[in-house]
Amino acid sequence: MIKRSLFSALCLGFFLATITTSAWAVALSDVIHTLETPFQTETAEELRINDYSADFFQESKIASLNRLQRANGRVEVSFNYQRPQTVPGVMFRWQYDQPTTQEIVSDGETLWVYLPENNQVIQSNIEMINKSRQSDPMTFLTGLGNLSRDFQINWATPNTDIDGNYVLDLTPRRVSSLINRLVIVVDRFAVEAYQNRDLEDNSPQDPRLAPRDPRLAPQDPRLSSQDPRLAPPSRRGDFAFPGYGGELNGLWFPIMSTTVYDPNGNSTIIEFSNLRVNFGISKMSFNFIMPAGVQVVRPTGQEMGF
Repeated sequence: MIKRSLFSALCLGFFLATITTSAWAVALSDVIHTLETPFQTETAEELRINDYSADFFQESKIASLNRLQRANGRVEVSFNYQRPQTVPGVMFRWQYDQPTTQEIVSDGETLWVYLPENNQVIQSNIEMINKSRQSDPMTFLTGLGNLSRDFQINWATPNTDIDGNYVLDLTPRRVSSLINRLVIVVDRFAVEAYQNRDLEDNSPQDPRLAPRDPRLAPQDPRLSSQDPRLAPPSRRGDFAFPGYGGELNGLWFPIMSTTVYDPNGNSTIIEFSNLRVNFGISKMSFNFIMPAGVQVVRPTGQEMGF
């Protein structure tokens, strides 16, 4: 009886040790570097994310009304690494299709928010927005390369999602009226790619290169930990990121989703899918054409921006 109990205890200890090792095998610093490195000016050119486009799903919870608002659309973002600052310049277009059409566009100098329902365009100067919010951690939207400067970053609880992707919990280093907490889900394959960045061979373990087994059901979420392309679209997006010529470019977009919590208890989650990285987005995509007959509002001070 004693021997059997001892054997059982040893087996249990080994099992727990295995769980602990697998859950914490990746260092927090590796996940943070995976998140920041592609968006920093000092990163080697071949490892930078110069642009990306994606479909997005957004769900906002309004705490005071206990109500959810859902939206979806398409986003395009392009970075300019020619500036001497650590944070690159950024141009973007958020096109909302549902529940109502809306556009948020910036060419790096001007921000336009077009609200067709109100027949109104809110036009702001990016430099003035940056000055009015220079200490505001909401700048994570355009300063992904400096997240650890603006936030205290820790593992979330739990520190992985059901598919094994890493979950980070970020707290602003400065008090903000817009954000109280930020949760980012980081693609585990992006972390693996970062850890193996010095390997020269085109690793067959790369799930983007692995042939799809037709016997595997693509809607089974349990298979997504083996090949992200087999996960449901709502959970994975399209992770086969081709480059300019249609080949895999070796870059992973690290962010799977972000959730922002504000001081009033409201939250907004954004999930990305159908991602395309470094395809070369034309600057024309970020030129806003003013619709005829709209009212143009030019705010000043703290109320500028999104």
